[in-house]
Amino acid sequence: MTTFDCSPEAARSALSLFEEPPGDATTAADRYATVVWCHLTEPGDSVAHRVVTARGAAAALRAMVEDAPLPELTERERTDARKRWLPRLSARDVADALRVASARGVSLVTARDATWPTQLDDLDVHAPLCLWVRGDAAALTRLRPSVALVGARAASSYGDHVAMELAADLAGGGIPVVSGGAYGIDGAAHRAALAVGGLTIALLAGGAERAYPAGHTRLIDDVAATGAVLSEVPCGSAPTKWRFLQRNRLIAAVADATVVVEAGWRSGSLNTAGHAAALCRQLGAVPGPITSATSAGTHRLLREFGAACITSAQDVREMLGFTAGAAVPDDGRRATDAATRVHDALSSRTWRAATDVARRAGLAVEDTEALLGLLQLEGAATRSAEGWRTAVRTN
Repeated sequence: MTTFDCSPEAARSALSLFEEPPGDATTAADRYATVVWCHLTEPGDSVAHRVVTARGAAAALRAMVEDAPLPELTERERTDARKRWLPRLSARDVADALRVASARGVSLVTARDATWPTQLDDLDVHAPLCLWVRGDAAALTRLRPSVALVGARAASSYGDHVAMELAADLAGGGIPVVSGGAYGIDGAAHRAALAVGGLTIALLAGGAERAYPAGHTRLIDDVAATGAVLSEVPCGSAPTKWRFLQRNRLIAAVADATVVVEAGWRSGSLNTAGHAAALCRQLGAVPGPITSATSAGTHRLLREFGAACITSAQDVREMLGFTAGAAVPDDGRRATDAATRVHDALSSRTWRAATDVARRAGLAVEDTEALLGLLQLEGAATRSAEGWRTAVRTN
């Protein structure tokens, strides 16, 4: 049996590294257990969400650690889940993350807190277990209504201009702007909202304590100073492709409408648009020059998926005034699945054992080994006596 102290006393001791622990023993234990769960799981883990929802975070953690029956799951689900979670069970890692959070002014918001954005509950079993917030957590209560402005990282001058115009008009008029803090459209939207003194929220794929990309450190700091920077993964977590795509569901869920300002045919912004449509959020797209590859994705949304045509901030306001469904667009890329998580866990320079790759990916070792074999066949991974790493491609 794995040894891990789940007692209220241990919870209070651990939380004291980060915040004043709640006086109620049950609340303290659940709060600490929620922190532990977000270390054990990857974003969107529906199995963990089902168990935590059914039992409470502390009772679920205790049952999992003690290998007790979990009737909420099939025996196969329980066995596979424990293989994913247990390698990540480390009180030291949790304590280190809490120390970093404390040093960087990052707070914890759970579904029990008054500042929890209840619109995230629409994600059902794929909702985050908690949010890590740098900045004003109370800002999360002021996001109804709000608009997500997303788009290409390699934006054109046209895309940057439109994003700034929309963000400035909307934020200046009291409608918060949500985005992902990336280069291109995201950055233009955040900057414009800040420039007019409006509220803007950035959702990151890595820990909230550190900007990604690093070139946006000042921008993310400014967002945190007047609004909030959010993440569902604990401090110290690295952004990976899986976490970026899972982060997109939060952007779509927290906002009442998503507007894709500029996007190529296979832009990741179409992933966010797909989540918005699946959640029955309003979806809009800005048309661009028909000769521009950076607008091919927005034209696709307009033509094939019923997105509202956005030419001004007034169009966005009108879109917020009625409900309309839309089909979920396919961004044309390979499904982001466990293989992507395994690939994300590999290094291009360092050989890693399959057990290390499994721990980093949050998967069982045998599943990871099978996926590594498939990646090797695809030419995406290579193996030696020292372990595995990403394949070095030569032209």
